Amino acid sequence: MNSALATLWARPAPEVAARLIGAGLLVDGVGGIIVETEAYAAHDPASHSFRGLTPRNAPMFGPIGRAYVYRIYGRHWCLNIVCDAATPGSAVLIRALEPVWNAEVMGERRGKVRTRDLCAGPGRLCQALGVTGDLNHRPMPAAPFAIELREPEPVVAGPRIGIRQGVETPWRFARAGSPSLSRPLVGVVA
Repeated sequence: MNSALATLWARPAPEVAARLIGAGLLVDGVGGIIVETEAYAAHDPASHSFRGLTPRNAPMFGPIGRAYVYRIYGRHWCLNIVCDAATPGSAVLIRALEPVWNAEVMGERRGKVRTRDLCAGPGRLCQALGVTGDLNHRPMPAAPFAIELREPEPVVAGPRIGIRQGVETPWRFARAGSPSLSRPLVGVVA
């Protein structure tokens, strides 16, 4: 793992989530620019790790810089990156990408949808990138993952979505003005 990523993964989840905006993410050469993330920590009632270690959330308590891939609603995969060396149980959910590399492959996997909707939401993103539970606990950015940090971009922050507890925590981060978000974010500049 390169030293910039190792240093990033060691930081608290909200910092990692904000810094990943604008980074390139590929899975087997298919991917794009991360435009939306959410942070989760062990003390956060919305986190899978809030009630402690279970077989499902075990990757969140393992080494930082690993993928935590799980299913929601019994059908959609979600991709997270385990982070925060000081707080085991922390991770960043990758919510949306702007498709850049091999968008035609994403389109084949997702069907006929607008390009900006290919990866707009964690389930769509995983389907477009071919992420399944087989990638759970894999190191990032080792193959099939590739992550390229780029210059930091303007980021807005606001409340997370799709959760019932901890909704008010402003740990959803997005590229300002991106058309590829899962839902619009009217937030404050982070």
